[in-house]
Amino acid sequence: MNFHSTEVRQKALVLLRGGAKNADVARKLNVPNGTISYWKHIDRAKRGECPGKHEPKCPRCDGRELDKPAYSYLLGLYLGDGHISHYSAHRVPNLMIACTESWPGLMDNCEQAMRAVFPENSVCRVRKTGCRNVKVYSKHLHCLFPQHGPGKKHDRSITLEPWQQAIVDAHPWDFIRGLIHSDGCRITNWTTRTVAGERKRYEYPRYFFTNKSDDIRKLFTDALDLVGVEWTTLARGSDPFNISVARKASVALMDAHVGPKY
Repeated sequence: MNFHSTEVRQKALVLLRGGAKNADVARKLNVPNGTISYWKHIDRAKRGECPGKHEPKCPRCDGRELDKPAYSYLLGLYLGDGHISHYSAHRVPNLMIACTESWPGLMDNCEQAMRAVFPENSVCRVRKTGCRNVKVYSKHLHCLFPQHGPGKKHDRSITLEPWQQAIVDAHPWDFIRGLIHSDGCRITNWTTRTVAGERKRYEYPRYFFTNKSDDIRKLFTDALDLVGVEWTTLARGSDPFNISVARKASVALMDAHVGPKY
């Protein structure tokens, strides 16, 4: 691979900006025509001169309107099963939410939320064994999800920015639904009681949320407190990873606003 100095590149840009053709500049400086074309494209992009192209606007950087309920839901999904990556093969970072194929409705909801939050960006589904990764590409993912960082979420501090907390406070049910759809479930428990000498079986629904991050569990329970849902912590061994919602009135609230995955 041939590497060209900054001086050569600057000479090429001066000629190109002066109206010289790509092929003439390539011959004059002994640089491949493809390299000249790439330099010209990057230079024009930096100056905003690429025809038919525009950079998608960001709610944080450019003040674009943000679909706040969709964002609150997507934030919950991200904190549970989301990951932001920047592979060398892609120039643009991507947000990936892993969704099992057992819940096609969840994949649909996830994709709809991504398209609402990033209306001008590319969204796709990538098939994996037993699941689909729903992905959106954007240069502004770190602006909207500042919780991104190296390592696993439960190994670092997870706190919401004031503007994020304001959105969650205004749309707590969307946030709760996103967390349940990522790291939660609705199950049916059962127990037995002796009534008039006869052993009878009783069934009752319960919601669980399981996450290793103390901070993320706290965000979940704070949102539950905000909407009046009673909850308890269930420890697995000595680790309090499980949040349970089992009281009848609270389960009814969760059913009305969240419901089981589908």
